[in-house]
Amino acid sequence: MKEEDRKLAAKKWTKKNIFWITLLTILCIACFPINPLVLSGVLETCYNHVLYIIGWAFWAFGMVLVMCPIIIFPHRGGIEKGKSFVNTTRLVETSIYSVVRHPQYLGGIFAIFITTLLWYPHWLFGVLGTLGIVIIYMGCREEEKRLIQQFGNDYRRYMQKVPGMNLLAGIIQLLRRRKRE
Repeated sequence: MKEEDRKLAAKKWTKKNIFWITLLTILCIACFPINPLVLSGVLETCYNHVLYIIGWAFWAFGMVLVMCPIIIFPHRGGIEKGKSFVNTTRLVETSIYSVVRHPQYLGGIFAIFITTLLWYPHWLFGVLGTLGIVIIYMGCREEEKRLIQQFGNDYRRYMQKVPGMNLLAGIIQLLRRRKRE
């Protein structure tokens, strides 16, 4: 993508985009695993030791996924030395990107919304988490549009081959691809 195109895309921030990002930020704070609503005593939840341990596993797995582009893109994404991982110039289809297209978003879902519900079982975190997951999904769809603009038909082919955030389907598809090869 040319520098002029990037500047134009950055100017396309609309009130709608700002609304959704603000709402997602509020949801992430309200559902953060070290939870302000629980710690301040606003909400009382039931502690369940098994769910708490499972929550730690989901949090750790989610954080690994969140770190993927930060670690993988500088090595495989054609990024100039010293630039941020968001400046990827090459489509990455290996490692976790051969399983899901958006590991960072999926990791956020695991590390924030699912972990919080497991650590603090309360209906409010179920509702807020569901809303947060929907907003992240909508953000992924917007990201897809930008990536199609940047990588064209290569990205369209990649979309047909690898699911966006469905980890189970991605693993099954990867195993099928390897079996055919």
